[in-house]
Amino acid sequence: TVDESELLTVPDGWKEPAFTREDNPKGLLEESSFATLFPKYREAYLKECWPLVQKALGEHYVNAALDLIEGSMTVTTTKKTFDPYAIIRARDLIKLLARSVPFEQAVRILQDDVACDIIKIGSLVRKRETFIKRRARLLGPKGSTLKALELLTNCYIMVQGNTVSALGPFSGLKEVRKVVLDTMKNIHPIYNIKTLMIKRELAKDPELRTQSWERFLPKFKRKNLKKRKEPKKKNTKKEYTPFPPPQPESQIDKELASGEYFLKERQKKRKKMEEIKAKQADAIKKRQEERNKAFIPPKEKPAVKTKKASTEKKIDIEAIKEKVKNAKKKKLGALPEEEVKLKMAADEKKKKKK
Repeated sequence: TVDESELLTVPDGWKEPAFTREDNPKGLLEESSFATLFPKYREAYLKECWPLVQKALGEHYVNAALDLIEGSMTVTTTKKTFDPYAIIRARDLIKLLARSVPFEQAVRILQDDVACDIIKIGSLVRKRETFIKRRARLLGPKGSTLKALELLTNCYIMVQGNTVSALGPFSGLKEVRKVVLDTMKNIHPIYNIKTLMIKRELAKDPELRTQSWERFLPKFKRKNLKKRKEPKKKNTKKEYTPFPPPQPESQIDKELASGEYFLKERQKKRKKMEEIKAKQADAIKKRQEERNKAFIPPKEKPAVKTKKASTEKKIDIEAIKEKVKNAKKKKLGALPEEEVKLKMAADEKKKKKK
């Protein structure tokens, strides 16, 4: 009896054996070819690195041609080609080179355990300004968000124009596609990066391989902070009735109801004139009232009564007279009597000591 978890997991260090000529000694029956266009700004770089591309594809017996006039790259199989998947890898190589991926990274697609994914993001957002903001959010400040995503998925990611080119293992490409599409749907990539970091730590524990990881992963809820603006005019639906609305009364019906219909022409004119004069009188009255408002004096504030000075404190006239007499006796600059006595006593003591 073998444990099922052991059968599901891939042993560490296991690699799929490489496809050799012994697996397909007779080669391919027909020639296959793929071509792709490239933008004008890539012409100089492709012209420079094309010998390296031909050398890399030559090892897999695939021919490569560069047409600078038409602006296209073509790859074709030869009679010596034995690997049927080599032409697919060569097609992906020229696609990546056209999408501004450098040759050093693009050539890795020829390895067995490396795949590529070109994600189209141009049509996911309607407004151009919103698209540019979300694409910048994927890159992060100074490319930090993209670098973190590359480290977690072991993939090379290139954001160029309306596409995102990713290159790496299959498991990593799946995560990259999810993060890129979520970012275009206005979900910040930091949430997905946090989830990937937790998954990376959980994968190290062999006991948790067969268990569900949902309890460990964070659950982020979307919050709509902006409330929906309520319309000024609310259209309320009337109750449904099977009967049609009543027919509106005509002018003749109204005159019949008021009895005006039976009046003579002179009486009708007189009635109209009276109504007009009554309206004019009301208008003149209102106008006169508005004019008279300017002549109405404003309400004055009540005058504050001043409190009378309290005469409770009686002035001592005799005390004031004594002070005046004492002041007259003193000479200007003379010392008071107490100080003169103290000075005299001090002088006598000095004489005795001598």
